Amino acid sequence: VMIYIILVAQTGSFLIPMVVMLAIPLTVLGVMPGFFVLNSFMSSPIEGYPDPVFFTATAMIGMIALSGIVTRDSIILVDFMEQAVASGRPLFDAILESRVVRLRPILLTAGAAMLSAIPITLDPIFSGLGWSLIFGLIASTLFTLFVIPITYWLLPKGR
Repeated sequence: VMIYIILVAQTGSFLIPMVVMLAIPLTVLGVMPGFFVLNSFMSSPIEGYPDPVFFTATAMIGMIALSGIVTRDSIILVDFMEQAVASGRPLFDAILESRVVRLRPILLTAGAAMLSAIPITLDPIFSGLGWSLIFGLIASTLFTLFVIPITYWLLPKGR
């Protein structure tokens, strides 16, 4: 709720923050299937990894942390689209250009966050946090690059 209020104050719109925050529920589409697949392959013990990796409170904390990371990626994309449209570019061109120009920064930040979560997966207590960050970032990064621009394009023209 606080993220939404801050985004409304920043953008001056009630719809744009909804588009930005649309990526938060999309993390669930990566975390839940990720844990299912992880536990399917981890049925036989692998040295150094806890067996199985349960969706615990630390995994839920990871999902909360994902909301901030994913919101940042969406803000980067939507802000670029807003600036391009404000400078006079057609909406469709602004959306395509934002995906091309902001692709590298979004992939680099998501990749760095995923790599930094790998050591956390080795800890028996916090492994759920690391895995939820990794699975959520994979899904939300892909969804952010596709769902957010499409949703922005479908918004009413007056926003």
